[in-house]
Amino acid sequence: MRSGFTADDVGTQTGRRFLVTGANAGIGFETAKVLAARGAHVVLACRDEDKAKSAMDRIRAEAPEAELSFQPLDLADLDQVRDAAEAVLAGPRIDVLVNNAGVMIPPKTLTKQGFELQFGVNHLGTFAFTGLVHPHVDDRIVITGSIAHKSGEMDYSDLSAARGYHNWARYQMSKLANLLFMFELDRRLSAAARTTQAIGCHPGVALTELQRHLPWPLRTMTPLASPFFNSAAKGAWPTLQAATGAHVQGGDYLGPQGLGEVTGRSGPARATRMARDPKLARELWQRSIELTGVDPGL
Repeated sequence: MRSGFTADDVGTQTGRRFLVTGANAGIGFETAKVLAARGAHVVLACRDEDKAKSAMDRIRAEAPEAELSFQPLDLADLDQVRDAAEAVLAGPRIDVLVNNAGVMIPPKTLTKQGFELQFGVNHLGTFAFTGLVHPHVDDRIVITGSIAHKSGEMDYSDLSAARGYHNWARYQMSKLANLLFMFELDRRLSAAARTTQAIGCHPGVALTELQRHLPWPLRTMTPLASPFFNSAAKGAWPTLQAATGAHVQGGDYLGPQGLGEVTGRSGPARATRMARDPKLARELWQRSIELTGVDPGL
């Protein structure tokens, strides 16, 4: 008997509403496609409307009855995050919020509010959007981490990267922040007697558009290495388990079960002691409120 969760384990989702950020490509697209095929209404929250509509067409080509809608969302602009949250709060309630959107090792770039892009999008944008819409979410809030969090360190001293920029270090920090946020969010939801739970996941090493900023020699080697890594569809298995798995609990962290958590079916993943540190998480929570101007009220 096989162990571990795959897309085949996603049961019927008819009557349920999911909002998936960054759903136009990669793992977000594969997640949205499976959920829609199982009968869910999926809201694709994306920056680019044309890309979102193209993704919807591709989903409908495989699932003609799919219930899909588009929500503009640019996590690199906190003003647009607020606009998106306002629109979500004015609409039907959401069963599951899947925070999937992110950026990985881009050239030095700043968000509209002047934060380094990876910390600004991967954590601050996600924190702000979740902080605004969580009262509208009934079941689960999924936050996407990475095995890269294991090398991450929180450093608030230069959030605009004015003194220097190392793309991997900034990515690792943003992914550590994602897990600190997830664990702290679940603790606070529980303390507030909410039935909504926060759950973390990571895709292992999946070949998606996130790799477009890899150095050229590594990009050329990617097709040769593909047998050793997850496809986007397999990389979505932990996200799908976090969003729909029957035995998942708040505060769980899920990822591939293969060697090094790189590939394989989904199941329990390992988060570092630092990622689980409540003191670090409380500090990040408070600083995130100060930086975004969003207080989740938990």
